[in-house]
Order: sequence, then C-alpha cells, then structure tokens
Amino acid sequence: MNWAGKEPSSFLPLPVSGSGRQYFRFRFDKETVIGVWSENTAENDAFTHFTEHFRSLGLNVPELFYKDLKNHLYLIEDLGDETLYSWIMKLAPGRLISEQVKSHYQLALKHLIRFQLDGKEGLDFSLCIPRPVFDKQSILWDLQYFKYFVLKLFNIPFDEQKLEDDLNMMADVLLTVENDFFMYRDFQSRNIMIRNEDLYFIDYQGGRRGPLQYDLASLLYEARVNLQNDIREELTDFYINQLSKHIKVDADKFREFLYLFVFLRVLQVLAAYGLRGYVQNKSIFLRSYPFAVDNLEWLLSRGLIKLNTPELKHAVEKILEIAEIREKYDDSAPLHIYINSFSYKYGVPKDFSGHGGGFVFDCRVLPNPGRYPEYKDMTGLDEPVIKFLEGHQEVDDFLQQVSKIVDISLQEYLQKDKNRLTISFGCTGGQHRSVYCAEKIADYIKTKYNIEPILVHGFYRNIGK
Repeated sequence: MNWAGKEPSSFLPLPVSGSGRQYFRFRFDKETVIGVWSENTAENDAFTHFTEHFRSLGLNVPELFYKDLKNHLYLIEDLGDETLYSWIMKLAPGRLISEQVKSHYQLALKHLIRFQLDGKEGLDFSLCIPRPVFDKQSILWDLQYFKYFVLKLFNIPFDEQKLEDDLNMMADVLLTVENDFFMYRDFQSRNIMIRNEDLYFIDYQGGRRGPLQYDLASLLYEARVNLQNDIREELTDFYINQLSKHIKVDADKFREFLYLFVFLRVLQVLAAYGLRGYVQNKSIFLRSYPFAVDNLEWLLSRGLIKLNTPELKHAVEKILEIAEIREKYDDSAPLHIYINSFSYKYGVPKDFSGHGGGFVFDCRVLPNPGRYPEYKDMTGLDEPVIKFLEGHQEVDDFLQQVSKIVDISLQEYLQKDKNRLTISFGCTGGQHRSVYCAEKIADYIKTKYNIEPILVHGFYRNIGK
C-alpha cells in the first residue's frame, strides 16, 4: 500500500471488536496511521462522510487521510490506544469514581451535545444505516433482538402475542419523544479516545436522526463501567443543565423518557451480549452481562419504567432470577461449580463461563420412571422417584463413572485456581433422571471437596412451554 508517496515500514493488526471491521496500525517512518478494512460498503460510506462532515464542524473525530472505498479501505488518524474505558479501569477499577473521572464524563457530555445539535446540520442522513431515523422499525428491531437473544436463548417462557403487543406499545411510547437530533447510537466509553488531555470520538457510523436521551443512556448506563447511581443522577443533572443553554428542556419530562431509553438500551445490550457471548462464544462479552442485569433490576425496583406492558415486565423479572448470568466474573474468585439438569427437548444449557469447561452427561440410557403413571407428575426430588432409581444398579454404576470423570477435572481446577466448572445432566423431559443425577453428584462434591455446588434444575424453566 502506498500513502503520501511512501510504503509502510511495518503494520500491526489490532484486536478485533464486535464488528466485522479489521483494523491495522501502519507505520510510515515516524508517523502511524490506522487502516480500516471492511466489506460493508454502506458502513464505509457512512463513516467516511460523517468523519469529513464532523471535522468540518470542528468536532473531535479522527482525520480521514485517504479512502479507497471501491477496495473497502480507508486510513484515519491514529488517536492512540487509551480509551475512556481503559483509563477508568486503571484509575477506578471498582466503583469509587474520582472527581477526575467525573470531569472526563462532564467533558464527554459537552462534546455529546455538540454532536447532537451541531452535528445534524448539513449531514446527509440518507447515508445512515440501517435507516436514516431511529423510527418504530428500528426500535422493534432492538426489541426483537432482545426477544430472540435473551428470552428465547435462556428459555424464558412468555406469551408470544402478548409480548408482541407490549413491544409495539413500548415503541409507540418512545416515538412520542422529539427525535430531530443526531443520535450517535454507540456513545460509550470504549468509543471515546483520550489524547493530549482531550477527548476524541470514533465508531459513529451507526448514527442517525433520533432522540437526545438514547446517547445519554448509552454512556451513563454502560454495563461494564458500572457507574454508581448517584453519579449517574449527578451527570444527568449536568447534561440537562448544559443542554438548557442551547434549547428549551422540560427536565422532569426528559428524565421520565430517559429511563425508558435506558430500559431499551439495556435490553439491546443484553441481546448483543447474548449473541456475541453465548452464541458466538466471545467470552469478553460475558463479563459485562451481570452488570447489565443489575441495571435492569435497578430500573424495575425503583418503578422507573412507566409502561403498561405486563408480559414484558414478567419476562424481564424472570431474567433477574437466573443466578448464572448474575455472577460477577473474578479471576481471583474461588471455584464455583454449576450443576444443571435439563431436557433435551429444550437443548443443553448455555455455559456461562465463556471457556466451555465441564461436562454434559446423557441420562437417557438409564431406566425412566417417567414411563410409569405413578411417577409422571413427580421429579427426581421426590422420594418415590429416588427409591425407583436407587433400585437399579445401572444408575449407581453410571454415577460412579461420572464421579471418577468429575474428580479428574476438579482436582486439576483446584490445583490451577480455576474458578468455574459446569456439569450438566440431561434426559428426555428434564424432570426425573437428570434431576436425580444432578442432586447425587452435588452431594458427592459437597462431601468430598467441601464445596457447595450451585444447582439449577431445568424443569422449573420449562413450565408452560
């Protein structure tokens, strides 16, 4: 590749993100630039146009040095490696947010207002993808994303038509908010670069015409940063105060709708983590999942979601009951052992560790009490079923073999200070044999290793399916 009459002396691929874009750092003598390659033509058109437009307005975005959109390539200014997110994690890895961090957020919010109000002027919204405005279709895409990559992924029961009615109602309420502004869409700390004590902004190619509240929600309720709620409220006040210097704002109404957009954003983020983390097995996304669920619980517990959507509310409350997705990831944490029982009709439970460590045992080879009418409405927790299975030697032989296999991993995990192991037992209905085996192995581990496993029985989740 030739740029400014020079060939690069070296190039280094940069870590991949959630998108399909590929980034490279090219060195030309003492200068470095970032090369971006993507086959998404519409996205490339949007990013390069937005960049040129925002630069012309004096907004802090990287300079576009070169574009060859026919070959899906462009070069932009190298803003370094430090994002607002990485800087916060070094300075305040817990939740103790300093005045220095707060001042950076305040600066980011001042920049955001400029993007929202000034950035829309003269922008070619026809280039926005996938739609020029955050309209009902856009909102419903996010909500359907949540339905398929959260509710269905975790086998959470719901009435399809009632949920559909609720999602449409929620979209209609959100559409009552004024939306004639530039909506950045992914205004979060990972897309804010720190350079020369100022902030610069990237990844705005998904921007479009939309409401003010969405971007504020994206930044202040970003899951992994996990800002304290009093800091969020303080920064919201700051934003409203700054915004009021430019346009008329009804603060109470703004806040009411802000929480609805926080709700929407959290549902969308949970779906993204579900797809990237559990379906595509990108474990980095799993670490943020519990914090997003915490945001959901905070909204519900304070009655901030002013919507008459009972089926959606019921489904969301079920998410809060799933212990596995609420556990915070901690490299130094002691070993946690998850033992699941499940029905093969509904699929093998997801591994929440991200590394896939553990076992799935098929109990369908064992005698099935579910074939007998007297046991049909019972589970492996009931004494008659327990006695039935204890009366078959092949069940005991099966559990002995399972114990030997589990021992090998447990001893290795304890030696190497690993912190999560998943053991799952499946049978036809997920009600008798799998439940019994899960309970027996949990007792075995507790007795031998003095570790209390976390038991999750799938038949509770499958009720109503």
